[in-house]
Amino acid sequence: MADRSEIEWTDATWNPVTGCTKVTRGCDNCYAERFAERWRGISGHPYEQGFDLRWWPSRLDQPARWRKPRMIFVNSMSDLFHKDIPRNFIDDVFEQMERVDHHIYQVLTKRSSLMREYLRRRYPTGAAPQHIWCGVSVEDENAKVRIQHLRSTPASVRFLSIEPLLGPLGEMDLEGISWVIVGGESGPKARPMQIEWVCDIRDQCERESVPFFFKQWGGRTPKEYGRELEGVEHNEMPYRPRREYVRLIQVAS
Repeated sequence: MADRSEIEWTDATWNPVTGCTKVTRGCDNCYAERFAERWRGISGHPYEQGFDLRWWPSRLDQPARWRKPRMIFVNSMSDLFHKDIPRNFIDDVFEQMERVDHHIYQVLTKRSSLMREYLRRRYPTGAAPQHIWCGVSVEDENAKVRIQHLRSTPASVRFLSIEPLLGPLGEMDLEGISWVIVGGESGPKARPMQIEWVCDIRDQCERESVPFFFKQWGGRTPKEYGRELEGVEHNEMPYRPRREYVRLIQVAS
């Protein structure tokens, strides 16, 4: 857990699960794996098991310790819908998010069909609460099926994390999508991202009135080439009902 995050589109991270396994080429140079494996075998370190999958019941109550409302990226070091995570533990995570509802939670997965089926079971007559945002990662045209899965997921706020963008996506169906994030790959083996790929996504978002957030160009480090796209920083966010409500209350008091 980190109560501050350098990720531009969130405030904090919460990792009740750590570790993962690769599913697509977007995982090839995983930053989380690279970080975790540095500590493999170091006794007592949270990542002494490296990037092996592990769930942490002791971390479930961490958001409740933060009294100030914030946006929380859930499992920045894993994927909550990995097939080997027990369903009852996923239930525990969702129960915490539902109960500690003064935060906004950003749940991101590459296992889009598993998230869809889980949320359909959990919310059979409605949708996930507005403070639980559900998103999928999309890295190239071959991964666009995840957008279809997300659009049929019972979520109040649906978002796309198109990072690392590894190729053109072509036309996307953005109906029901609340937010799009785009970013290039970073790290020692970063693959380049072309400006025309990014501009095409930006233009589609503008046509469909979908908030567009450009995170980074990437490179050897995330900030190497900055965040400007054609001379402009794009920092649009979807409506943040919980945070804005709390902010207004604090101002009034």
